[in-house]
Amino acid sequence: MTYQDEADRFEQQRQEKLAQIKALKIDPYGSRHEGVEPAAAVKARFKDEDENQRAQCAGRIVLLRDIGKLIFLTLRDRSGTIQVGLSKKMLGEQWPLAKLLDLGDVIGAAGALGKTKTGEITIWGEQGGLTFLSKCLCQPPEKFHGLADVDQRYRQRYVDLWANPEVLERFRKRSAIVATIRQRLEARGFLEVETPMMQTIAGGAAAKPFITHHNSLDLDLYLRISPELFLKRLLVGGMERVFEINRNFRNEGLSRQHNPEFTMMEVYQAYADYNVMMDLTEELASACVEAHCSGDQVTFGELEINFSRPWRRARYADLLKEYSGCDIGDMDALRARARALEIEEADMDDVVVVNEVFEATVEDQLIDPTFVLDYPAALCPLTKRSKANPAYAERFELFVAGMELANAYTELNDPAQQYENFLIQLRGQDDTMATMDTDFIAALKYGMPPAGGLGIGIDRLVMVLTGATTIRDVILFPLLKPAAPDRK
Repeated sequence: MTYQDEADRFEQQRQEKLAQIKALKIDPYGSRHEGVEPAAAVKARFKDEDENQRAQCAGRIVLLRDIGKLIFLTLRDRSGTIQVGLSKKMLGEQWPLAKLLDLGDVIGAAGALGKTKTGEITIWGEQGGLTFLSKCLCQPPEKFHGLADVDQRYRQRYVDLWANPEVLERFRKRSAIVATIRQRLEARGFLEVETPMMQTIAGGAAAKPFITHHNSLDLDLYLRISPELFLKRLLVGGMERVFEINRNFRNEGLSRQHNPEFTMMEVYQAYADYNVMMDLTEELASACVEAHCSGDQVTFGELEINFSRPWRRARYADLLKEYSGCDIGDMDALRARARALEIEEADMDDVVVVNEVFEATVEDQLIDPTFVLDYPAALCPLTKRSKANPAYAERFELFVAGMELANAYTELNDPAQQYENFLIQLRGQDDTMATMDTDFIAALKYGMPPAGGLGIGIDRLVMVLTGATTIRDVILFPLLKPAAPDRK
């Protein structure tokens, strides 16, 4: 019997119970249900010596034990679980409904609150206290074993969330982390804004876009790969401190660290530079660690990450020398190292070879939070050059557990230099990326104040702070390959 055959058989059995519930003149999909208290709150207020306590809860049945004239249920709601006891004597006319309950059904239960002989806090359902709210027609995971099939968990997140309480807790924590970031930025005077998701030019980052079409305007549009150029326009307009937390879209591969649709926060502050952004990054991430982790030591897979401050700050060239053994200006040595790493370097520009070697030899070594400073200028077309050495750009990336979590610049605000950088960047690009954003150049001509800009990958930050080693575990509905026919 295939997976689908088994599912169909199970659903047919439940459809028969659905018909019986309707025959009892009961709506199997319920209605508004008032007076419900979270299970955790009921447990917290319970007093052993008080015999007159009552409670009303609602949730999904995740455990059901039918022992004849007595049924014990475990209900799960957003706060946790609570036991419900249903007896034929106490339910009276509602007993036939109780005998039709299934694992996964959503019900409400009201009655006296007490403890069983085993010490379990229990709502003892009374006549009229059992309310049917929604029938579960599909086979749920058994008891508390949860939904173990990883592929099924991602495809059926709606089951995963209630079958595996730790998953729901992870997404609660994600929401709380984002809220902490918002609160900190707003306290610093930053204004949250929204910029276009559909753009006429794919700009702001070097990535392959998704293309869509607007019928009324007969216009091809790109799902944004970055909000950067629009946020900088707001600096020109006088919004001196802005941030956006929203989706970016990049038509690239899937991996443990990459999803084509992901959440990015970008922050721009007038009259700042990348040093200010470094301090801000450390403050925001440390605030999240303090609020949502149990100490500065965070476990991530087999790694122990130390978030205690201050964080390491090291120059790109120094790290390259430390881990690859090559000086940044010694291209013969770097190309030889690239070949040893099986990087096909022959047709690459020098700066690309440098960065390929850096990525291959350095990044995995950066476990504790590390700011990598002063990237080669040729890699950074939107960044101001260092006054001390124009070969380097005032840019940093933050690495944790070998992953890039943040990227920041001292923003380039010279329109002539930006125009020249765009020309260089566009050389060799395919048609989707070979259009210059001339309106952004026009905006810079009106005068953009000196500024620092910062991007933090929210998904990756949540991964690290929740110990999730794949990005799919922190995105509610990650993109997946089509399911096999018998698993739909």
